[in-house]
Amino acid sequence: MSNTTSSHPPGGIRKKVTAPAVRARKGGQPLTMLTAYDFPGGKVADQAGVDIILVGDSVANVVLGYETTNEVTLDDMIHHTAAVARARPNALLVADMPWMTFHVSPEETLRNAARLVREGGAEAVKLEGGTTRVEMIRKLVSAEIPVMGHIGLTPQSVHAAGGYLIRGGRLEDARRLIADALALEEAGVFALVLEGVPALLAQAITRRVTVPTIGIGAGSDTDGQVLVMHDLLGLNFGHYPKFVRRYAELSGEAMAAIDRWIRDVREGSFPSEEESYHMIDAAALELIEEPTGSDRAIGH
Repeated sequence: MSNTTSSHPPGGIRKKVTAPAVRARKGGQPLTMLTAYDFPGGKVADQAGVDIILVGDSVANVVLGYETTNEVTLDDMIHHTAAVARARPNALLVADMPWMTFHVSPEETLRNAARLVREGGAEAVKLEGGTTRVEMIRKLVSAEIPVMGHIGLTPQSVHAAGGYLIRGGRLEDARRLIADALALEEAGVFALVLEGVPALLAQAITRRVTVPTIGIGAGSDTDGQVLVMHDLLGLNFGHYPKFVRRYAELSGEAMAAIDRWIRDVREGSFPSEEESYHMIDAAALELIEEPTGSDRAIGH
């Protein structure tokens, strides 16, 4: 019997989480958002009880082995979003819009977001950027596609920003981020990710906007938290950011399990009798009484 526990409400089936339900959680119980990129990940995250599953463009780094998130394509995102959608999560399913899919025009942004919804099964989309994205966000909201904003450290802008640097550390930058947050709120986002910003600034933004803020490397005073599943579970083979708390070390456990299997195969203890299928007809034993080609080849 499993001794695992989950965060589900006791004694019932969890309600489907929607974008309006997320927005209504402003100032209430903290929201939890976790990435997932495939069917098993979607099942695990949802059954554990997270509120929001994000099919992040971080799939580029942690699953596909790319150096930056800018290398993932819209087709990649649709493929992975659809895999998570097949898990039929009760959590809200949000898909990242990858780099250059929401930069050219509002019309192209809408076409690309519609593909994530229609082909991928996304229930909302997330896009990075501040005031420069307002026109695109308004276009999506007018088409009734829920939008989650993302400001602060925006990985898709890493080249323009000069690296993965904390944002808002100086007063001028902090004021710019507050203006970004207010502009995205006015444009119609239902929630706002704050990444890589000082905790005090994240607290100030959270108090200023009426939509929930979800922090990642933004302190504890936001309306929720998000992490990459592979970071949380210790499955990241690269650098772990300062803000990551590892709740497991699954990469080590997985390698140890595979090592035991390799030893068992080489020692002849796997598979066992209990793990093998057996023939009902005893006469079939005649099949092994005559030497096979491989037996003759080794001199049996």
